[in-house]
Amino acid sequence: MGRNGRGKARLTPVNPVGKNSGTAGLWTNTQAFAEGFAGESDGGRAARRRAEELGTETISPGVASVLTLLARTVKARASVEIGTGTGVSAAALLDGMDPDGVLTSIDPDADDQNVAREVLTAAGIPSRRARLITGQPLLVLPKLSDSAYDLVHVDGDPLEYVEYVAQGERLLRPGGVFVMHHALWNGLVADDRNEDDEPLIIREALVAVQESGAFTTALLPIGDGLLVAVRN
Repeated sequence: MGRNGRGKARLTPVNPVGKNSGTAGLWTNTQAFAEGFAGESDGGRAARRRAEELGTETISPGVASVLTLLARTVKARASVEIGTGTGVSAAALLDGMDPDGVLTSIDPDADDQNVAREVLTAAGIPSRRARLITGQPLLVLPKLSDSAYDLVHVDGDPLEYVEYVAQGERLLRPGGVFVMHHALWNGLVADDRNEDDEPLIIREALVAVQESGAFTTALLPIGDGLLVAVRN
């Protein structure tokens, strides 16, 4: 086991998005192999088990490893997360952040946040490092300081993604990273004939990121799609 509690890379394909996501059929064995390659922290695995027990959808192992990588790359000391869930992404972010870094995680579901708190505490993460706020993200985010954060991770209500882009632009310092999960929404975002609410709004959010002029972007076909954008 590595320094951060990570096990050896899996050498067999894994379900990249969990049994509750309904998107596993989109993935080849090669993609599944890549998803499970980096392994996951003890806290991340515990949070994933709780999500499966509760039937809660969560990020894939590959997305979790990218979050850890990005947090470590920018040496994140202050991060914001929209969508706590059972703590899978929180564990991944905290694993990569500065040892004294603080994650502010916002979610309207108090029950999920209670589970996340239990998981993070069991993983040895001090409560001062995980600031869990129960509330509607669009009411909480405006109260956070401008240009004060190193990383913003979005995994909330896709119908609010355009607003989250605007908040991310405001919250991030130059060089900070904006990360948006579900950026491909079960493969439907790429089909411009599909006008369902979620893929339509996500497309609008992707366009908003590109047209803002504030970000350098990449769209990664990992998990359910991951937009990564660096604040210029």
